[in-house]
Amino acid sequence: MPQRAFFYKETNGFRVTVLPTYLVAESDERLGRYVFSYSVRIENCSRITAQLRSRDWIITDSIGEEYRVSGDGVVGQQPVLHPSDVHEYRSFCVLKSGSGSMGGFYRFLDTDSNEFDVSIPVFALTIPDTPLQ
Repeated sequence: MPQRAFFYKETNGFRVTVLPTYLVAESDERLGRYVFSYSVRIENCSRITAQLRSRDWIITDSIGEEYRVSGDGVVGQQPVLHPSDVHEYRSFCVLKSGSGSMGGFYRFLDTDSNEFDVSIPVFALTIPDTPLQ
């Protein structure tokens, strides 16, 4: 079985790792419904404490459509990450084609009320055994 690809990026002392998965049982290719889940791990590798306040995603698919998704927190949470803390969650998206990508950033607020962004690596959403386009 081929190993699934994960994607990571570190910004401002926070490392974000994403592992996407194609959900065959939730998808219906005849209807142009391709469902992907993604597991996210956010690690505070810095010396500061900060709260994840919001997210901003850009989702694209291979038919040229682009969506922007913004909102408070992640899956209903705004976790506070102390140095060495980790926050993990899982979510999903639906595309109209069998390949695309996601990326964006999280906005954090530190204990001195300074806002800063942490990049989410751009990651591929592809059906297994489908070449990247």
